[in-house]
Amino acid sequence: MSSVLWLELVGWAGSALLVWSLLQTRLLRLRVFNLAGSLVLVAYNAVVGVWPMVGLNVTLAGINVWQLYRLLRTRHDEHTYQVVEVATDDNFLAHVLRVHWADIARFNPDFRFDTTTQQAFLTLCGDELVGVMLLRPAGDGVAQVDLDYVTLKYRDLTPGEFVFRRSGQLTARGYHRVFTPPGMVAPYYGRLGFKPAGDRFCLDLPTTD
Repeated sequence: MSSVLWLELVGWAGSALLVWSLLQTRLLRLRVFNLAGSLVLVAYNAVVGVWPMVGLNVTLAGINVWQLYRLLRTRHDEHTYQVVEVATDDNFLAHVLRVHWADIARFNPDFRFDTTTQQAFLTLCGDELVGVMLLRPAGDGVAQVDLDYVTLKYRDLTPGEFVFRRSGQLTARGYHRVFTPPGMVAPYYGRLGFKPAGDRFCLDLPTTD
């Protein structure tokens, strides 16, 4: 295969990466793929000598690097997320569950909504919904989570670290240990320091002074 054809394939691959990045609904993946595509096109256009396109893709790569830095830095920033308790009969909560029900069922096939025993918390980034958590007291300061759902856009940014470890919402209500939903598909809790407990995970909540 000639070097010219290889070069064209590289150019098409970079363009394909850019297009693919725009199809991503997860913020982190969008930025990573967009950065990769921009870097490939910087190299391609530099070789063929199309300098305006080199400048454009260098600019795009710089924007993506900055946005990735912000995303990865603020994922551990206590000012990025807020956790708000809402009533289980709240109309907005009902709307959120209804809109995301199919996705919720994919990862939590055994979930059942019970307005009589559950407590509801919404995780927000500014005024944008990040996730929903429904739990119920299991006695002796133990919280049983029935639903821990994060919207697709924020799923790569592990907001659960803030909810469980930094927000203080659970310890403020007298909980010192939390169990995750049993049978959850593709659980991420091991990355947050949870320990396996049968078909669930368990975390001893950090105390706040």
